[in-house]
Amino acid sequence: MNIDKEIDTRGLNCPLPILKAKKALTDMQSGQVLQVVSTDAGSLRDFQAFAKQTGNELIEQRTVGAEFIHVLKRR
Repeated sequence: MNIDKEIDTRGLNCPLPILKAKKALTDMQSGQVLQVVSTDAGSLRDFQAFAKQTGNELIEQRTVGAEFIHVLKRR
């Protein structure tokens, strides 16, 4: 998978990972892919809700150790 942009939100709690992702997506072209790395366990459901509300596609979510990785495609 080709990642166009990655943001690191480790150590930040809700709603900061979502806000940073929203800002990053605003600067991206339609179809580009954003990867967000977070340590907030609540970010799993937060990004699911964010994708539904904004129309951006949540391609993948995975947990690697204590990190949660979210991959979104810009609408």
